[in-house]
Amino acid sequence: MIVFRYLAREVLLSMLAVSSVLLVIIMSGRFVKYLSQAAAGELDPNVLMAIMGYRLPGFLELILPLGLFLGFLLGYGRLYLESEMTVLEACGMSQKRLLAYSMGPALLVAIVVGILSVYLAPYGAAQTNLIFDQQESRSELESLVPGRFQQKENSSRVTYTDEVSAGGQLGLVFMADRNKSTKRLQITLAETGSTMLDTEREQRFLVLENGYRYEGVPGLADYQELGFERYGTEIERRNQAIRYDKIEALPTAALWVSDQPGHRAQLNWRLSLPVLALVVTLLAVPLSRVNPRQGRFARLVPSILIYLTYLTLLSNTTSQVSEGESSPMAIWMIHLLFAALAVNMILFGRFWSRLYNQIPMPTLRLRLPGRKSS
Repeated sequence: MIVFRYLAREVLLSMLAVSSVLLVIIMSGRFVKYLSQAAAGELDPNVLMAIMGYRLPGFLELILPLGLFLGFLLGYGRLYLESEMTVLEACGMSQKRLLAYSMGPALLVAIVVGILSVYLAPYGAAQTNLIFDQQESRSELESLVPGRFQQKENSSRVTYTDEVSAGGQLGLVFMADRNKSTKRLQITLAETGSTMLDTEREQRFLVLENGYRYEGVPGLADYQELGFERYGTEIERRNQAIRYDKIEALPTAALWVSDQPGHRAQLNWRLSLPVLALVVTLLAVPLSRVNPRQGRFARLVPSILIYLTYLTLLSNTTSQVSEGESSPMAIWMIHLLFAALAVNMILFGRFWSRLYNQIPMPTLRLRLPGRKSS
């Protein structure tokens, strides 16, 4: 039990260190992106921390399996380098027992990843999209200053209103825009205005009531006049690029009863992430065995390449399943393929180690001053 706690501590401490660094890097990049949106007035600065908190489970569900994989490589690699693993093997620590001890922290991480991917990440995605919807509505209304003609950035539309109520209702509305293709000026006048969300298309509209619309070319007498009781104009979605996909925000229970290819792919992806943590543990245990002469990081680069190949194949297969090109069983065949690779490395690890050690490694020779080379 003492050996188990010692090995688990080595792995978990290395995993936490690696995962923390990766999380800080990823979250910093996302935060800078959201901060630029807030500086442009498209997001309220007060919601930035809430957005980052809701996106945290989505980051962790992918970071933790990688952190666990690197934790085994770094933790066990140090034990091999300092001959501690050799001492354990001399005291009766077999490869099978080492693998059994390694599954302890792997199961813990797999359970945490399962909770994140099945429950917390979809909830966070839904709440993130809800915040963006609220911010679009808030930004569109609060950007209108009563009694002032305003023009949007990168747009020819000029908007005026004499009143903006707390409930989001507009008073007298004036809108002027120019059709880019026909170059005709379009002027709209309405007594009142408000925003409306089309839930089917997930698109927001500015709805004007009791007004007139004029269209024509200035200086010519061919203007067209149109009276209307209700008139809707589409509001551009500024935050579409940083949203979660709608399927990613659906709860797992809704995906379970659905037969749509995209829903089935997303469901199997969520269930795959805990399995990913277990399979990479089977891969990491034989890959962590290093020769003290080669150094601690000798196998780090090829091991990471194996992990990236695994994750890339899993992601590409999930995309094919979502498009209806493959069956969901293809996702689990990827897991079986790499599990078989791990079993092969465990059973024939010494053979592969000898083969790997025969690969010539580049060396660097230093010529000391004052010494002639022979």
